[in-house]
Amino acid sequence: MTTKSPRRISILGSTGSIGVSTLRLLDETGRLGEDYVIETLVGGRNVALLAEQALTYRPAITVLADESQWSTFKELIGNSGLEIACGEAAICAAAARKADWVMAAIVGIAGLKPTWAAAGTGAILALANKESLVGCGRALIERVESHGGKLLPVDSEHNAIFQVLEPAQRARVSKLVLTASGGPFLGRSRDDLKAVTVEQALKHPNWSMGAKISIDSATLANKGLEFIEAAYLFDMPASQIDVLMHPQSVIHSMVEYDDGSSLAQLGSPDMRVPISYCLGWPERLAWQAPKLDLAARGTLTFAEPDLTAFPMLRLAREALETGHGMPIVFNAANEVCVQAFLDRRIAFLQIAEFVEAAMMRAQLPSIPFMDHASRDTNDATVTRVLEIDSDIRRLVSELFASAKLSA
Repeated sequence: MTTKSPRRISILGSTGSIGVSTLRLLDETGRLGEDYVIETLVGGRNVALLAEQALTYRPAITVLADESQWSTFKELIGNSGLEIACGEAAICAAAARKADWVMAAIVGIAGLKPTWAAAGTGAILALANKESLVGCGRALIERVESHGGKLLPVDSEHNAIFQVLEPAQRARVSKLVLTASGGPFLGRSRDDLKAVTVEQALKHPNWSMGAKISIDSATLANKGLEFIEAAYLFDMPASQIDVLMHPQSVIHSMVEYDDGSSLAQLGSPDMRVPISYCLGWPERLAWQAPKLDLAARGTLTFAEPDLTAFPMLRLAREALETGHGMPIVFNAANEVCVQAFLDRRIAFLQIAEFVEAAMMRAQLPSIPFMDHASRDTNDATVTRVLEIDSDIRRLVSELFASAKLSA
């Protein structure tokens, strides 16, 4: 009788909220060592947490992104015998290691190169890094599949659609409906948002997330990125994707078919639920999951998004419809503006204003890999995305300078 080997797990972004939730879920399955082993851990700036994870899970290699903390990390690891490394090249090398399942959860454009490297390994790629798909479009999916792997969406909205979209009935899909909690400012007018503080924007009512994604949720940029992702993931035009405000975060998304049926996936607002679906795929993973009590939840409400108060969703749709790399512009400009807001250099409403200005100023040639029909999966794709990203960051800095802001 042949004994099944444990599934080798790599977690890119292990110290972020998704990475921590993934490790917590693995602990809760009670099957670490038997069914799962940790191959790679990659962390960012939280050196103490990364060291603690490395000493607890003892992966084949642990990589720290922040080179300024390398000496501290080495001291924390001590003489444990663990293999450790540091820096971007080491991260990409670790991401390219042979594994069976990779969680791609490094936040921002910094996650692009490692995600692209992991996509070429033939592993199941659990994708939580929005920027990789927004930047590379269908080319990322084609890269995964051409190497024998499978891309599984981790975001609760795309994971929901993945669960209820029947492949044999794809031609009968009339609409994808992404739900949005609305963040901390749902129902506020544009005037109400003029004096929003960083602290207020970081207080999401339902989800516990990092600073960048929390601000994106408050502006609806996060939903805009998910809108673009949905088009690539499910090969749907913008005209067949809608967003519906749903503050209870119980229905995570819906698929509407042309016979009038709408199929929805429901669950508690806990990222371990979609992560567990990806971890167990193609089967479902048995664990002590939080159960959904609809009677206790009571009323579920829905509303159309307010695009006047929250224009980032409109801008994302325009970026997708424009094509030619405009989604890269949207993402890069938003990253810069979110950091500027967190640094208290611009106001909350100025995030969308500067993003729109960058989209209006950007001059982009046609980019073949952004086409839905593209099969371009070579490394030149990443190089071109990063070139555009860098150009747009410079452009936003120029816009800041024109507005007499520090870059």
